[in-house]
Amino acid sequence: MAAPILPAAEAASDEETATAEAGFSQPGAAPYGNFPSYSRFHPPELRLRLLPPALLRRLFPPGGPDPRPLLALDVGCNSGELSIALYRHFLSLEEGGICPVSSRDLRFLCCDIDPVLVDRAEKDCPFPATMSFVTLDIMDPQTREPLLSSFLNQFGRSTFDIVFCMSITMWIHLNHGDNGLLAFLARLASLCRYLLVEPQPWKCYRAAARRLRKLGCHNFDHFRSLTIRGDMADRIIQILTNDHGMELVCCFGSTSWDRSLLLFRANQSSEPTPSL
Repeated sequence: MAAPILPAAEAASDEETATAEAGFSQPGAAPYGNFPSYSRFHPPELRLRLLPPALLRRLFPPGGPDPRPLLALDVGCNSGELSIALYRHFLSLEEGGICPVSSRDLRFLCCDIDPVLVDRAEKDCPFPATMSFVTLDIMDPQTREPLLSSFLNQFGRSTFDIVFCMSITMWIHLNHGDNGLLAFLARLASLCRYLLVEPQPWKCYRAAARRLRKLGCHNFDHFRSLTIRGDMADRIIQILTNDHGMELVCCFGSTSWDRSLLLFRANQSSEPTPSL
């Protein structure tokens, strides 16, 4: 288990301060977390420090019987900086490095609810052959299921090898309530062999609601009625393990903004748990 980058006393301030420092005149005007310069105040490298570059090689050792590409889904990719950084990190690519072609290629499907951010990600992506960015409301099954199925069918697959859910759970929860969060986690658990989740702590919920009120907007419809609250990392661990049979493989520590990186595995696999 990796140690936190910084002690809590040195951790970055909450998103309200951070977004203001990043130059947003109305930081609360992003009700789905679709901040236009998110990576400026939560840099990808501060997450990557916690994740072993060889993680995917340990989870999916080369030389196995399945030569098909590894498939990854990144939910809530924003403008793609973290998605691209994860891709480089796990393939050990330096800045400007060329994407390797091998029997175990890594293919990313990255989605976000904000078409402007997705358009920027598409334009800036250095790996268009292996990374796809699409506009998608992940909570809308009528658009979600055909899109995900279309991608998976290209590779003769029904699930992803790994799904990334980085600081998305709070926005699903605030906008869709307890039932929405439960449905979201259930669908993710059914979609993959491994799931890497970075839940926002409860203090971020309060900060998001406060920002919205400062703008004179109505509060999030579900905020005051949420019963899933408190230690959100622990609550999400309980939901995924108790309700969906997933196994918590590893906690890679916490980012400098106090968010845990949690890796889960679907228990239907008969493979031994990898040593991380």
